[in-house]
Amino acid sequence: MTFAAIDIGSNAVRLLFANIFDSDKGILPPVRTAFIRVPIRLGSDVFLREQIALEREQKLLKALTAFKILIDINEVVAYQAVATSAMREATNGAQIITRIEKELGILIRVIDGKEEAKIIREVGNISMNSAYPMTLFVDVGGGSTEISAQKNGQFINSQSFSLGTLRLLSGKTDPQEWQRLHDWLMQFEDYFGDMECVGSGGNINKITKDFGDKENRTISLKKLKKLHETLAKLSVTERMKTYNLRADRADVIVPASEIYLRIMEIIDADYIIAPKIGLGDGLIVNMYKDYKKQQTQK
Repeated sequence: MTFAAIDIGSNAVRLLFANIFDSDKGILPPVRTAFIRVPIRLGSDVFLREQIALEREQKLLKALTAFKILIDINEVVAYQAVATSAMREATNGAQIITRIEKELGILIRVIDGKEEAKIIREVGNISMNSAYPMTLFVDVGGGSTEISAQKNGQFINSQSFSLGTLRLLSGKTDPQEWQRLHDWLMQFEDYFGDMECVGSGGNINKITKDFGDKENRTISLKKLKKLHETLAKLSVTERMKTYNLRADRADVIVPASEIYLRIMEIIDADYIIAPKIGLGDGLIVNMYKDYKKQQTQK
């Protein structure tokens, strides 16, 4: 059965269609059937001017109008729409959400960083089995980075940090946020060097696919460090030409790799794995759980 998820992020707005079913061992990982990404970049307005400009608001409305048509045509079992960092911080975020609901009938739920981390962590548990005692889930977005830690499959702690690709590019990152990240990770010091580091998001997916071990969807710390140093020396145009990157990927890939690098260096991780999971996949897992619960109650 097919579900759909809309993720209104700081960098891009995404629509995911996926099939999901049960097996003898529980819920199977969602199988993506279609994925559409529109780089509207709400965060470019919010992190500089604290509100979403009318022009970008109109682009968002157009994208969501198209998404709603596709959802209706596909006759999905259910769909959900959520918004993250940029919409949370925009002074006119609530106003825009009300307009979208009134004009398109799409209900948007603004989620905080901890809920975002929880949703991604849950789909990560379904999609992979870690042999390490401790697993760290790291999701780097345009406005924030969400991290969850679990030991032997049991959740321990999570935190959201105002460290995102667009926020770094805008120069609006508080230097103390890096220290806060470091201090938070130090609670797991006993496991440094013996932790699975799991990355999610478009940048780490692109990095592992094009520059790492494509088959295993991993990239070593050494390779990631060299990649970051190489890309940082190039202009955005040079990155596009040399590595066949889209314009909206060529600029954010450098701050994204910087964030992943800092975390990997702190926890002494030899590599990071990117099982191609994201917020949309987690939303679909949760919708399927709710659907099963409703069917049981009938």
